Amino acid sequence: MKKVLNKPENFVDEMMEGIIAAYGDRVGLLDGDKRILVSKYPVKDDKVGIVTAGGSGHLPVFLGYVGDGLLDGCAVGNVFASPSAQKMADMIKACDRGRGVLCLYGNYGGDNMNFDMACEMVEMEDDIETMTVRVKDDVASAPKENKDKRRGVAGMVYAFKVAGAAAKEGRDLKGVAAAAQKALDNIRTMGVALSPCIVPEVGKPTFSIEENEIEIGMGIHGEPGIEVREMMTADDIADLLLEKILDDMPVNKGDRVSVMVNGLGATPKEELLIVYRRLAQVLTEKGVELVMPHIGEYATSMEMAGLSVTVMLLDEELEKLMRAPATSPFYTNENI
Repeated sequence: MKKVLNKPENFVDEMMEGIIAAYGDRVGLLDGDKRILVSKYPVKDDKVGIVTAGGSGHLPVFLGYVGDGLLDGCAVGNVFASPSAQKMADMIKACDRGRGVLCLYGNYGGDNMNFDMACEMVEMEDDIETMTVRVKDDVASAPKENKDKRRGVAGMVYAFKVAGAAAKEGRDLKGVAAAAQKALDNIRTMGVALSPCIVPEVGKPTFSIEENEIEIGMGIHGEPGIEVREMMTADDIADLLLEKILDDMPVNKGDRVSVMVNGLGATPKEELLIVYRRLAQVLTEKGVELVMPHIGEYATSMEMAGLSVTVMLLDEELEKLMRAPATSPFYTNENI
């Protein structure tokens, strides 16, 4: 295993120390806790709080979206492991300003269980109202008939953006949750992996794949995909992913969409742009208008090579919320 680190067991804490050393003027650790990041950006006293949580190893998800017009707090666990319910509860309490807190996170077993416990804790002990919206955008992880089983992947970035803008507008908790859910109802994602990744404390690849193979529909923790094929061209990858997404969420002539081509950690932006070029060609031929392209690393899986494609179908409200200003140490929509 070759990784730039000190001791594997210190990987997450030292990464958090690095975030604070670099961006401590904008984000901070809650009471010095190296597993809870909170925003230092100015905010209205009565704004609805928005929080997320999940395992480390996916930067910029989840920590990178704590900022202005985005999330108020994020709790992280070890690599690919959920933080505890107590960490989540502490974060929720810190981000409550009297109008409740939206818990917006990926649909994974540990996160679901611990967030449910955390919400019960703060509601009983602190009288804080919470609502939950789970991200389920990965079309490869379950069929249409069983969407509640789907994983949350890169599409959650769009949900963070929409919910953050809705909260900044002054919407109440139900309104912010409704905006996030509306966004997610119009978001689909699918990815491919060219290589596995290595969890520092494990020290070996999460799965194996031959040099001439590509895994279709894998998960960001190395979960199996729907099939393994021989390596494909960039255009063929783009066509396959877009076909699967549009089979699940059709778009029509005249529709407006935002498309994200997300690198999983070890794929250069040049290759992501080649894929976006093909997606733009196909969608434009269908009479679909592309706006606000997101091309880069938004939700990674350590050093995994590969990418995911996300399509977000926009209406006037969602586009307005997407265009509202937002910034964090890892994200801004000023140039999108």
